[in-house]
Amino acid sequence: MQRFTTKLRVRYHEMDALGHVNNAVYQHYLEQAAIEHSEHLGFNHQKYRELGGVFVMRRVEIDYLRPAVAGDILEVTTWLQQLRGPRAIRRYEIRKQGEEQLLVTAEVLWVWVDTQAMRPRAIPRQLLDAFNRANQSDSMQQTLRN
Repeated sequence: MQRFTTKLRVRYHEMDALGHVNNAVYQHYLEQAAIEHSEHLGFNHQKYRELGGVFVMRRVEIDYLRPAVAGDILEVTTWLQQLRGPRAIRRYEIRKQGEEQLLVTAEVLWVWVDTQAMRPRAIPRQLLDAFNRANQSDSMQQTLRN
């Protein structure tokens, strides 16, 4: 599936007692990358309101491989692994800008929740179509490069 990358600067207040990014902060980074990916595809907060729902993190699995510190610029890459019913599984990789070594890998289960009923419901067709179009566009670009 199409990958989306955003850059985030590590801030001093995000450090733990060891001088590394606090493990809990990475969940915020994952959420921010997902939000920016959706916005990139035209789905901002207002559009979600119009669709009557929002994605909510249900399960997070994070592997911490190497530390990051204040001042580092991180590249957070995300892509959708699976969309089915109300569920979206996103994968993530976090690296320092310009480096190959992974700092973090993660998998997050997101659930589309109806904001009126506060219950899961199927992901709206508009969202599914947007993600599918992005993936088809990415596949075509890769084919043209080869």
